[in-house]
Amino acid sequence: MPGSTPRIPDLSERQFERILLVKPSSLGDVVHALPVLHGLRARYPQARIDWLVGSAFAPLLEACAEVDRLVLFDRRRYRRLARDVSAVRDFVRFLRELRAARYDLVVDLQGLFRSGFLSRATRAGVRLGLGSAREGARIFYTHTVPVDDRDAHAVDRNYCVAQALGFGHVPVTFGLTLPPAVRAEASDLLRGEGVGPTEPWVAVVPGARWETKMWLPERFAAVIGRLQTDGRRCVLLGGPEDADLCAEIAATAVSAPVNLAGRTQLGHLAALVGTADVVLCHDSGAMHLAVAQDRPVVCLIGPTNPRRTGPYHRPHEVLQIDLDCSPCYLRRRSQCAWEHRCMTELGVDAVVAAVHRALERRSLQPA
Repeated sequence: MPGSTPRIPDLSERQFERILLVKPSSLGDVVHALPVLHGLRARYPQARIDWLVGSAFAPLLEACAEVDRLVLFDRRRYRRLARDVSAVRDFVRFLRELRAARYDLVVDLQGLFRSGFLSRATRAGVRLGLGSAREGARIFYTHTVPVDDRDAHAVDRNYCVAQALGFGHVPVTFGLTLPPAVRAEASDLLRGEGVGPTEPWVAVVPGARWETKMWLPERFAAVIGRLQTDGRRCVLLGGPEDADLCAEIAATAVSAPVNLAGRTQLGHLAALVGTADVVLCHDSGAMHLAVAQDRPVVCLIGPTNPRRTGPYHRPHEVLQIDLDCSPCYLRRRSQCAWEHRCMTELGVDAVVAAVHRALERRSLQPA
């Protein structure tokens, strides 16, 4: 009936032996899907559980005991389907391999046309997706789970599938596991820069995928200068795309921080934020990596909604200016009619004070 509440499909009594979790990207989204993986493993301990993931994010899952096999999706290569015959052949082969795996349950947490199409290509008898899926992805599902609160955190939206599959009683846990060798290499990077294994330090991650999410470089430099003057070591982190930004910040700071931006692979980045005493960052993948490893964060948020994508169930770790125009979800500063006030009005003093509070909370935690 029009206006009636969509029913949650009841698959709780069904047994599945071959399961595919579809969540190819992005970094934060992959982290947000980890609790569903752990719930699936708790509910189906003997099942084969595979994860379809973008090749770039596979290092986060390679040591995860709950995953039997990673199904790597080379998005960059498949983008060339319209102009590269060999890419077409590879994609057809990829679809055949999906079908040959004979999955009986597919859980699509990406919720876009591409992920829905790949779910359908498996020919699994049950293809489960979220009611918030976009781009017509729902036409590929056999069952759809309603999402009542579109402003719920991404982790909780994903976990709606637990109601349908019967593991709603399983606590939400991330359980991010990295290879010991990767953690050792990350420690060696710090040691090589003179940061000892017991020395407290602050990870500063100034990059973000949207330019509107980013605070001013000179203010990051000012925060770093203040913290290091107070005896708090700071380490700049980021990918190759953040190298120039971090070099500018390091050169501007009155007390030069360690700068590892562009010198780490994804696994090393995850390991480093997982050992920092505090992570200063934006609404970014690095922030979600830190939260998944139970590290304190100071998260600077501007155009997005911290309820949806902020530190999971940790609103006290968010710094955000209260403005009528926020959240706007605009990605470019040129689109903003208010001179990017959500970030320009966020001052250095407030950020330094928030980092000190986080360090104090960290010092009070049991070792």
